[in-house]
This record gives sequence, C-alpha cells and structure tokens, in this order.
Amino acid sequence: MLKYVEIANDIRDKILQEVYIPNEQLPFEKDLGEQYKASKMTVKKALDMLVAEGLIVKRRGAGTFVKDVQIKDIQRLLLSSQFEGLTASNYKHEVTSQVIEFAVIPANEDICEKLKLEPDSFVYKIIRLRLIDGKPTVIEETYMPLALMPNFKKSILEGSLYEYIEDTLGYKIQSAHRTIHVRKATPFEIEHLRLEENDPIADVQQVGFLDNGQPFEYSLSFHHYSFYEFKTVIIK
Repeated sequence: MLKYVEIANDIRDKILQEVYIPNEQLPFEKDLGEQYKASKMTVKKALDMLVAEGLIVKRRGAGTFVKDVQIKDIQRLLLSSQFEGLTASNYKHEVTSQVIEFAVIPANEDICEKLKLEPDSFVYKIIRLRLIDGKPTVIEETYMPLALMPNFKKSILEGSLYEYIEDTLGYKIQSAHRTIHVRKATPFEIEHLRLEENDPIADVQQVGFLDNGQPFEYSLSFHHYSFYEFKTVIIK
C-alpha cells in the first residue's frame, strides 16, 4: 500500500475513534513526517486526501484542524470502511494470501443472477486463505466476470484484489449488498482456519458493485470468530 494512503488511513481511524476530536488541531506536517517516517510531500498527500473526504480542513497560517463531522459523514465513512479489502483495513499488519483454487468456470444460474450475467457466461472462481501476521483469518470464495476482468493471473491473487481492480484496471468500487450470519464451522473451515470442532464462524455473502451499477464480484467469506468485527450506524 502507498505510504500516504497508510498515513491517511491511520489519521482517519483516529478521528473516527475520537483520538482527534472535532475542531482539534492536528500535529504540524513536519511532526507528522517524523511520526510516520515520511517526507513532507507524502504527509501533504495524506492530508489532502482527508481534506477531500471532508474530515479535516486547512486554515491558512493556522494549521490543519479536524472538522466538526456530521453524523451523515460518520455514517458514510463507517460504511465505506466495511467495504475496504482486508489489506487496506489491516494496513498496520502483514496481510498475506494462500491461493487454494483459481479456475475459469461456467457460471451457474445463481452466479448469473447475482452478477447479472447472460446464461453460459464464464467467471473466475477464486478461493483464498487470508492471513494477518501469519494467523489464518478468513477464507474467501469469490466469483468475478471473465469479460470484466481480463488477464487475471495467479500472482495478482497473492495481494489485494480491490487494489488491483481500482489501481490497475481503473474501475471504481462503489457499494455492496451484504448478508451476514453465524454458524458452526465446516471441517474444511476448521482445517484452514485452525478452529476447534463446534467453533462458530461469521459467514458473509456479498455482491459488489462498480460506480456504473455493474456487479463485479459475488463472494462468500468465512471469518474466524476471533478476528471479525462489523460496524454500523443506526439513526433514529
């Protein structure tokens, strides 16, 4: 991940967790550079990213301040963070992937319906074990349209799919429809996630959409109960 994105992510987290409170002045760019071991230009890019998101404001001659964020902005940011890939949402840790299966298959009726594909379309089937600091955290089973994602290679799957889709292919990921439930782990999940018999997992089904409304991903992810957290905002 790019250094300025790491810095922006960390400052954003501190704002959402109220480490930095509304109207508080952030450290000067020089001090942030020393804190994050980054150049002044890198820090500036990180702060500009947060300015564009509406989280902070630069006041000429005074410094950079946390905006008095409205509830709608907090809601947007929390929902957005739920759609970050594992790599982006765990940028302080080492995230690695083990590819269990990678194949091109004909899409069945259910996958065609989820991805709005014509019958007889082909999709990538990707099953990966994701590890955080070497600990098995989630099994991801993902289906993506072959026509939308040409020239996928196994090496790409060892990193962040979402970063590849946005940074390399130039698509913009916008939203997702997600269903979550909890159940007992299967023998396959117990083996790969190093669970005990009768341990629970979080079973997450998701359809992801690009900014043009096109589905690009149908995924099923099976999370180790110790590492899964879901955040939301409820407004009266």
